[in-house]
Amino acid sequence: MFNNKKILVVIPARSGSKGIKNKNIKKINGKHLIYYTINYAQKSKVVDKIIVSTDSKKYAKISNRYGVETPFLRSKHISRDTTKDFPVIIDALRKTEKFFKLKFDYVIILRPTSPKREKMLIEKGIKILDKNNKADSVRAVTINKYHPFRYWRMQSNGFMKSFIKTKEEPYNIPRQKLPLAFFQSGDIEIVKRKTLLNGSVTGKKVLPLIIKRSFDLDTIDDIKNFKKKTWINLWNGKIC
Repeated sequence: MFNNKKILVVIPARSGSKGIKNKNIKKINGKHLIYYTINYAQKSKVVDKIIVSTDSKKYAKISNRYGVETPFLRSKHISRDTTKDFPVIIDALRKTEKFFKLKFDYVIILRPTSPKREKMLIEKGIKILDKNNKADSVRAVTINKYHPFRYWRMQSNGFMKSFIKTKEEPYNIPRQKLPLAFFQSGDIEIVKRKTLLNGSVTGKKVLPLIIKRSFDLDTIDDIKNFKKKTWINLWNGKIC
């Protein structure tokens, strides 16, 4: 609890990943991938409940083994590749509140594919959101190394065109004059209950939680490197 606000952590972990089969429960350094996110949430003193939203009994059993609850299984119709975040998170909020007979003020989304996070992101993010009554949500972002003003897309005629339509020749703007750009990471998202009830997982007024680095496991090579602790070394500045 923070300032009398109840806080729910939702760890979304469906079983049907096509890129890497059963990615969320891959063994990495002796632990299932999902363990690292569960353990991170468990270290926070402001969190009231942690639940894993999954469509798999196997995933639920593994999550229970690590000390978190799975009071329901996610329906198959919101466990597809094309399913967006909102139906998953609002489903988790409603079912968790009904099961525990509690009302949560903030919902934190922690994705298993970001196993290495900076310390205290939960506490930092909650403080940012709690201070701003007008804000709908907070999400982790990093300063983008590759600026969107330099991005191009291919047209059907074979020529390239800038992704940016609101600026004339944005790709020719000097680097020193480029506006600061951020890229969203999977480390953490925090959303107010009322934002979810209004039909969005972010809302229109989103505050940044700026982090220095982010590692998302999206490919089999990412997992292999994490197993070899290459990413841990990168995180600690041992590899340039």
